[in-house]
Amino acid sequence: MALVAAPLAIAAFAIPLVIMHGQAPTVGVAMAGQAAQPTPVAGATPVAVLQSAAAIAIDEAAQANKYTFLLFYRSEDETTLAVRKTLAAAMAKLADRATSTVVNVADPQEQALVVKYGLDRAPMPLVLALAPTGAVTRGFPGQFTEAELESAFVSPGQQKCLKALQDRKMTFLCVQNGTTQHNAEALRGVKEFAADAQYAKSTEIITVDPTDPAEGSLLKQLQVDPATDEAVTVFLAPPGAMVGTYKGETKKDVLVAAVKTAAQGCAPGSTCAPGACGPAPKKP
Repeated sequence: MALVAAPLAIAAFAIPLVIMHGQAPTVGVAMAGQAAQPTPVAGATPVAVLQSAAAIAIDEAAQANKYTFLLFYRSEDETTLAVRKTLAAAMAKLADRATSTVVNVADPQEQALVVKYGLDRAPMPLVLALAPTGAVTRGFPGQFTEAELESAFVSPGQQKCLKALQDRKMTFLCVQNGTTQHNAEALRGVKEFAADAQYAKSTEIITVDPTDPAEGSLLKQLQVDPATDEAVTVFLAPPGAMVGTYKGETKKDVLVAAVKTAAQGCAPGSTCAPGACGPAPKKP
């Protein structure tokens, strides 16, 4: 097993909650073995249980494999009206891929949705883009352009990764296909890790084909060569930290050690002292 790279706490992709253009701050999420914080996280509650008009619209869009653009607002001020106009114009062109709905954050029936996405103090108006998986892919506060909305559409693999991370799960992205070598060996350690009672409920395994053109942007972000001839495993932890990237075989004990090191706030391969992280001392 080759550890290719393990830059801890580098956001693999933007995970929007409360939000700036084209980027969203990460959400504080506990690593395995730590107590989870009660921060509302996108995807943490099934949309189907939220009985509101917006929740129903989200569910219907997901069933049709479409994105939902949620426009949250407090008042029909000038900015909100401008955002409504831009969103409506964009939806006319994106009807085959997306739908939109509006949410008044003061509406009692929509409070579960507002809490779900942690928007009680967010700047308004605000548009959140939800993938069919339920993952939040982008957030747009205030005015934006139709072209900017295009950035909300991400690959199927990235949708799944974002959903898992927003559900506070450690995520293994297994990059392999019928021609890559050591597929079984690459999955062995991952499956043993996921089968461990300590990690079973907080682990997600996602497989993507490196030759799938749709996943090109995801692989580029994660620095995985789409022409790889060997299986590659990328280990991610919420909110979006890259724990490690492994070529070929994976071993459970190595993955467990990586989790424990990451939970201490240090990169794998380094030593942690109270209040400090540094490179591992060289062997004599």
